[in-house]
Amino acid sequence: MKILYGVVGEGMGHAMRSRVVLGHLVRVGHEVHVIASQRAVDYLAKHFASVHRIHGMHIVYDENRVRRGKTLWQNVLRGALAIPGQIKAYFDLIEEFRPEVVVSDFESWTYFYAKAHRIPVISVDNIQMLNRCFHDADVIDVDRVGFETARAFVKAKLPHADQYLITTFYYPPVRKKRTALYPSVLRPEILSAKSERGEHLLVYQTAEGNEALVQALQASGLECRVYGMRRGIAEEQVEGNLRYRPFSEAGFVDDLRTSRAVVAGGGFTLMSEAVYLHKPMLSLPVGGQFEQTLNAIYLEKQGYGRRAQALDGRTLTDFLNAIPACEERLAAYHQDGNRLLLHGLDAALAATR
Repeated sequence: MKILYGVVGEGMGHAMRSRVVLGHLVRVGHEVHVIASQRAVDYLAKHFASVHRIHGMHIVYDENRVRRGKTLWQNVLRGALAIPGQIKAYFDLIEEFRPEVVVSDFESWTYFYAKAHRIPVISVDNIQMLNRCFHDADVIDVDRVGFETARAFVKAKLPHADQYLITTFYYPPVRKKRTALYPSVLRPEILSAKSERGEHLLVYQTAEGNEALVQALQASGLECRVYGMRRGIAEEQVEGNLRYRPFSEAGFVDDLRTSRAVVAGGGFTLMSEAVYLHKPMLSLPVGGQFEQTLNAIYLEKQGYGRRAQALDGRTLTDFLNAIPACEERLAAYHQDGNRLLLHGLDAALAATR
């Protein structure tokens, strides 16, 4: 089949998941063109030939919170400048390729194309969890306004798709038709990693200048391998028990598989990888982004980790004390690679013929 595949560019989790799914589609013989934005374009272009750049929404963060005003303003400006070029690029691509089906990882341009040309669209992502599943009151009441706002946005993003394949490590009841839950999509580097229990903490935090976090990590006395807080460094910088590391995919995976536990945000991809490798996680979701809060709530409900709004010495100590209990719960988690999701996608594509 000829498949137009859209990948939202905000964060790298969508791109890493899509790399796995795209690899499968190409291997089984489909002809695929990819539409992506921001960093996802460069990442996917390293692995696939037909990757096309398009404007996508950029979220502005400050002090571990989403800044809605700045986000709206920057996207209005950039979008207005980009739209004429986007339309031309789309027409050029469509004229040559003429896709038979669209697969969208929370990406809007490909979805709009599918609806305008009355071809099937299949959604593959984790974020539809907000809208298409039931959530108990204790989940919603953590931030009811945030939940309703996020759900309304997600509902409007890709409405009336033919199928929704939701990736997850937790399983609330499904409330809408044409919806199925599958285990998280994991990149090959994680599937091949051998989990070992080390003594260091893996810390992934992109907010620079978070002194409370730094002080808590220093006070723990544990070796902390820190990614994201010093962007652009070319080599490791060691300050006491903190080891600030430049990003390396291989190095990051190795530090993850040999860690004692993980301290990070509420991003779904790293959280799923930690769960798969049986690594307890302390999640500090970004404020104003309920999707991350939802992930952190279920991480804690499953007993796989803890969540907190901010990190201080007591919060970190409580988490470290909870690690044995989290390890016991994580020991029961297992999944058969990506087999179930890829089988589900094959069946969804076959149903569109």
